[in-house]
Amino acid sequence: MISGAKTPFGHRSRPAIVLVVLLLALTGCDSQSESVRLEGSIFGTGWSLIYLPEAQPLKSSEVEAAVLEAFAVVDVSMNTYAPDTSLSRFNAMPPGEAIQMGWDFAYVIGEARRISALSDGAYDVTIGPLLDVWGFGPKGPTAYPAPEAVEAARAISGWPMIVWDSANRMLGKRAMGVEIELSSIAKGYAVDLAADVLDELGIGNFLLEVGGEMQARGLSPRGDQWRVAIERPELARSGVAKAISLSNSGIATSGDYRNYFEIEGVRYSHLIDPRTGYPIRHDLVSVTVIHPSTGIADAWATALAVMGYESAMALAEARDLPIYVIRRTGDTLTPSWSAAFNRYVPSGA
Repeated sequence: MISGAKTPFGHRSRPAIVLVVLLLALTGCDSQSESVRLEGSIFGTGWSLIYLPEAQPLKSSEVEAAVLEAFAVVDVSMNTYAPDTSLSRFNAMPPGEAIQMGWDFAYVIGEARRISALSDGAYDVTIGPLLDVWGFGPKGPTAYPAPEAVEAARAISGWPMIVWDSANRMLGKRAMGVEIELSSIAKGYAVDLAADVLDELGIGNFLLEVGGEMQARGLSPRGDQWRVAIERPELARSGVAKAISLSNSGIATSGDYRNYFEIEGVRYSHLIDPRTGYPIRHDLVSVTVIHPSTGIADAWATALAVMGYESAMALAEARDLPIYVIRRTGDTLTPSWSAAFNRYVPSGA
C-alpha cells in the first residue's frame, strides 16, 4: 500500500499537512467580527491569514496581493517541482557549472547548514537523491530500494558535494545527480517573509499560516495572545494534544504519520535520516517547535524528528528550545516537552 499524496511544493522533506490548528475557531470569539480573514492555495497546500485592520485599513485585496508576492519570492527560487526555478535549474545542471542564487536562497542555505551542524547531520537539505530513491520525490513512491541504490544516493548526498561561494552567491556541485531540497525550511521562510511584509504595511496583529506552519504577531481579536492547538498525530481522527498561547513567534510541526508507504505491513516514513540513508524507525512521531522565525522552527522540527526522542530533548534543553514531542508505544501516545515550552502553556492548562 502506498500512502501520502504528492504536492507541488513542500512534500519531500515534510508532509504538507496542518498539524497545528486554530483554537480560535474552536472556542469562538465575540470580537472575531472585527478581524479580517483571507485564505487560498499555495505551495500545494493552503494558507490563511487572520488580521486586525488598523485605523486606516488597507483593502483586503491589497493585503492578499502583498502576501502572495512574498510567497512568490520563495516559489520562484526554492520550488523543486517547477522546472524553471533557480533550485530546479541547479538540480538539473551538470557538475563544473555554477548558478547565481538570490539573497533569500543565500540566507536559507546558510541557516540550513548551521542547523545541520548543530544537529550532528540529522538535518541535511542535500538529501534530494535519497528522497528520490525512496520514492518521496516528484515521481512518487515505487518500491523498497535495493541497498546498492541507497548507497549510491548517499554517495552523492552531503554538504561536501555542494560548492557554495557565499560571497558571490554562486552554487555548484561536484557530481551529477546532486540535488538540494529545501521544503523543510522554505515554506516556513515564506511565512516569515509574508509576516514581515504585513508589518511593513502597518498590520501588527495577525496570525499567518501555510500548511500548518504559523507566525503569530501582536494580539488576537480577543485582545490577548493568539491561542493555537497542537494536533494529535492520529490517522483516523483529529484531536487536540496541547493548547498553547503565543505572540511574536513562529511554530512548526513535523510528523511521520501521514506521509509514508507500507510494504508487507511495515511503514516507511518520508523522514530520511541523512546519516544512514534510511527512513527513521524510532518511536517519535511528532515534533512541534516554537521559534521567533517560522523557517527556523520548520527546520528544527525536521531535525529533531529525525534525531529521536532522547537526542531531541537533550538538544532542546541545552539550547533552551521550546519543543513539544509525541511518542507512540503500541496504541498509546505519550507527550513530553522541554522546559522552555512551559512559557507557552496557559496557566492551568
